[in-house]
Amino acid sequence: MPERPTASPTMSAAVAEAYRSLARDGLILHAAGNVSVRTRGGFLITPSGVPADVLKDEAIVAMSWDGKPTSAGKPSSEWRFHRDIYAARKDVGAIVHTHSAAATAFACQRRALPSFHYMIAIAGGADIRCADYALFGTQALSDAVLIALKGRKACLMANHGMIAVGKDLSEALSMAAEVEHLCDLYQRSCVYGPPVLLSDAEMEAALVAFQSYGQRGSGRRA
Repeated sequence: MPERPTASPTMSAAVAEAYRSLARDGLILHAAGNVSVRTRGGFLITPSGVPADVLKDEAIVAMSWDGKPTSAGKPSSEWRFHRDIYAARKDVGAIVHTHSAAATAFACQRRALPSFHYMIAIAGGADIRCADYALFGTQALSDAVLIALKGRKACLMANHGMIAVGKDLSEALSMAAEVEHLCDLYQRSCVYGPPVLLSDAEMEAALVAFQSYGQRGSGRRA
C-alpha cells in the first residue's frame, strides 16, 4: 500500500518559512503565490488564500499524488501544476510560484525572456519560455506549464506570473529571485532600445559553463 504523505513539523516549517521569505524579499504580495516540497508519498504545499504574515507552520497541507489532501486545510488552488511537475520531473524537489512584479509584467507580453544576458542560462536554456495562458487552478494551465518547463528550471506564465523549480527549497527560491532580477534587468535595458542578444553559440558556452560552475555545479551567479 503506498505511503500517505503527512505534514511533518520540520518539513512544514521549511515550506512556511520559504513562503514567508518570498514575502520579505518582495516576491509575493499577501497570498499571491505558493510553495511546495516533494515528500516520499506526495508533496506539501502552502494553503489557499493565507497571507505570509499570518501563515502558521501547521497550516501547510499534505497532498497525495491523486490530488487529495491528507492533512487538515485547503491546499493552494494551483496544486495541480505542483503535482504534475513532480510527476514529470524526478529532478525537482521543490517548486516556487510567484506573481512578482517584474516577472509578471513581462509575462503579460506573452513571450519568452530572450538571451540578453548570460545568466538566462541558469534556467537551463537560451531563453526563459512563457507558458500559454489558461485559467488559474486548471488542468489546462498545468499542461501549458509542463511544456514551458521542459528541460528548464523556470518559466513565465502568460498574464499570470512565474514558476521556479529546484532540487530543494533553497535552489527553487534562488531561481525565483534570479528570474525576477533578470526580468527587471531586461525591462531596464529596453529603456535604451532593443537589447543586443547573445548568439546561440555564446549561450551554448554559458550553458556548458554552468554545468560545472560553483559548489557542486549549483549554477550560482558568476
